[in-house]
Amino acid sequence: MSHRREFEIAFVGLKPGIHDFNYIIDDKFFEAFQQQNFRNCKVEIKLKLDKKSSFMMLKFEVGGTVEVVCDRCNNTLPLDLWDEFNITLKMVEEPELMNDQETDPDIFYISQVESHFDITNWVFEFINLSIPILKVCTYENMEGPFCNKKVLKLLKKMEPEEPKNKENPIWKGLDKFKNLGN
Repeated sequence: MSHRREFEIAFVGLKPGIHDFNYIIDDKFFEAFQQQNFRNCKVEIKLKLDKKSSFMMLKFEVGGTVEVVCDRCNNTLPLDLWDEFNITLKMVEEPELMNDQETDPDIFYISQVESHFDITNWVFEFINLSIPILKVCTYENMEGPFCNKKVLKLLKKMEPEEPKNKENPIWKGLDKFKNLGN
């Protein structure tokens, strides 16, 4: 992966307190990664960094749109993204050991002698986590402007027919016991 300095934050020169960073992410950002299951990415990342003396709180806000392929009809579907993620960045003497032992994915360790950290992998991960696993039109929009009508008709034909006689044979013999208590 290519090294991009725009996603490095030099925190040594920052005063304690809250600092805001904004990033516009498009398809070019993902060229350094494997192929994605979306395209036409127009995402804004708002990062709020709260610097303390021995740790930093990072709050990532993901917002924007991507185009995905509908899992139901295979058409292109615009998808709105919005999510929030928090990371606690702690400064320690042995960050590799601490990161290996840490079980909380929202805590990350860096060396006390570091002067900056890179958020590229977090941006990549948080955008991907903002996309739902099942990507389909909402129920109200089924057969809407983004659905492939031909595919929906084929799927409707493939649905199993409901049996005309909905009686369950298990209960058939119990009818004779209905009026025994009277």
